Amino acid sequence: MSAVQSPMMDSLLRHMIELTGQRDHNLLDVAIISAVHEMLEASQVRVLDIVPSEEGDMLRPRAWIRHGEVMAQDDSGQPVAGGTPMSGYPVLIDCLAQRLNRIEETRADGEHVLWVPLWQGDKAPACLQIFSTAPFAASTLNMMEGILSVYRNYQNLLEYSERDSLTGLLNRRTFDDKFSRMVSFNRAADEEQAQSLERRHPGDLEGQWLAVVDIDHFKRVNDQYGHLYGDEVLILVANLLRSSFRTQDRVFRFGGEEFVVLLCSVSLTDARNAFERFRANIEAHYFPQVGTVTVSLGFVAITDETPVVVLGHADQALYYGKSNGRNQVCFYDELVEQGLLQSGVVNADAEFFFDDANDDQMR
Repeated sequence: MSAVQSPMMDSLLRHMIELTGQRDHNLLDVAIISAVHEMLEASQVRVLDIVPSEEGDMLRPRAWIRHGEVMAQDDSGQPVAGGTPMSGYPVLIDCLAQRLNRIEETRADGEHVLWVPLWQGDKAPACLQIFSTAPFAASTLNMMEGILSVYRNYQNLLEYSERDSLTGLLNRRTFDDKFSRMVSFNRAADEEQAQSLERRHPGDLEGQWLAVVDIDHFKRVNDQYGHLYGDEVLILVANLLRSSFRTQDRVFRFGGEEFVVLLCSVSLTDARNAFERFRANIEAHYFPQVGTVTVSLGFVAITDETPVVVLGHADQALYYGKSNGRNQVCFYDELVEQGLLQSGVVNADAEFFFDDANDDQMR
């Protein structure tokens, strides 16, 4: 091995070790852009999500490195709203249309830009955008392809581990991680925002919201029609959850017939409307063999209180809804203000599930 090759191979080995040691999507993104930045001697590398919208596909940066400095768009762990229309990047559009692994363009100012779609099957939900002042060397591009293959494999493994096997929604373990990060981020930001927030009406504030959703009388579905139809109801409810909320919101299967929604960057009025729209979508949907199904939903603003307290308050609101007619959306703070719930400390050891052994009266 030549003296020129050895440092390059050492660098490749170091980056491979870094990639394969990650168990978090964000850290994996940081590892790959750091590797590509060094290997291609790039001035900037970005990971961009390709997000469908009513106005057309949008590009949203989720991590990037520029002149050696790594940045993340949203430290709260939530997806970022907005973005740049992909229609402004015709070279990338051509690359995706031709299903190429990469394409290079040279801009009018002489800057070289390399687009690398991150294919998953026949779709590319994200891409790399790599900037350089010089053309990209073929030898380093081939090496980059190798390390990108490792990156894709690990992304797929992480994605698989984060999903519920029946519904395909994010699972409970993933919720615990993402929600804890969100609460920590809110706690750190609270002091900085407090003065400006106090001058605005709470109903107009954009915030983050957590809802706990439970299928009404689900035990009866399993008892009367069998678990096969019960599973079909869970899958259809999961599909309606996906279609009822935005791309930047997160939906989880919490366990059994219980789901959790994290809604970000909306006002109380908009949050309530979104949850009511989902409830109505469920009620209006025909479930094969079973017919009509309804859900109860309790929601709460995500504050700097501990995750178990926030989740417990949403669960209290849900429990109130199931005790008082079901098929409704209940807001925790509103119930407390009306004297219908007592505000108190939630047991930190509590598990927020309805017990299948309990009498079906509460379902």
